[in-house]
Amino acid sequence: MSNMSSRIETALEQQFSRVQSASAPPRLMAAMRHAVFPGGARIRPQLCLAVARACGDDSPELADAAAVGIELLHCASLAHDDMPCFDNADTRRGVPTVHKQYGEPLALLAGDALIVLAYQSLAQAGWRRPERLAQLLLTICEGTGAPDGIVAGQAWECEARVQLGQYQRAKTGALFVASTCAGAQAAGADPLPWRALGDCLGEAYQVADDIRDVMGQSLQLGKPVGQDAHHGRPSTAADLGLVGAVAYFRQLMQAAINSVPACTSREAMRQLVLHESERLLPQSACDQIAGGQIAEHRALA
Repeated sequence: MSNMSSRIETALEQQFSRVQSASAPPRLMAAMRHAVFPGGARIRPQLCLAVARACGDDSPELADAAAVGIELLHCASLAHDDMPCFDNADTRRGVPTVHKQYGEPLALLAGDALIVLAYQSLAQAGWRRPERLAQLLLTICEGTGAPDGIVAGQAWECEARVQLGQYQRAKTGALFVASTCAGAQAAGADPLPWRALGDCLGEAYQVADDIRDVMGQSLQLGKPVGQDAHHGRPSTAADLGLVGAVAYFRQLMQAAINSVPACTSREAMRQLVLHESERLLPQSACDQIAGGQIAEHRALA
């Protein structure tokens, strides 16, 4: 896993180095870097590369570009999500949010520039395997834009009504699906067998986030907590209660493990899922909830 993390960080740094220029506005470039480094778990690019490796990884440059593109799109969405027009968050990953550090105009522009940089990454690597590029781009676009990508997920917060499942599939799940499918496509494999893994992990990730938001684990989240209740957002913890949400999370993670297709690295992929499960919602937290040490009514506040 450390080897994969190093590969991701190197690929991200290389992409930034390609756009470094004395002609660029220094504060814009600084704001873009602030949105990306230091990163979080990098689970989306990790999934992308893990699937590419499971499928043979015969074009590592294209797999790296897909992983970088997905992470840059994710970071752009966070920079925009944290702005006053949405969450008005002060911290992200334990440091000031982009708009708190550089102001709202540069936070908006940095997010926009990261979106463009994501597709630059794919364009620069795509010539190596042009026959794969079109479908790869389409997969990542579908995970990002309308009608069901992360932009649509954010937009559902502006609607009067939304179904919880629909909201979570768009806001979080779509980019996880893009990550697993893009990894397969970058390696020239059929993405369909890998879609279920992205679906299950994406929903599990959002369920865990809902639970931790209620529990108030600000230090672990690295961002403000209690945001779902404050903004009146749909939440699994509110719908099912904390105990029910934990049970559903475990169900989703088991489904993710079971969905890993037959491949030479199937056990390694399953271990990655197990590791992510513990990182997202440690067993100690699950035991704390099951033991009644966190009042159930807090999930309904």
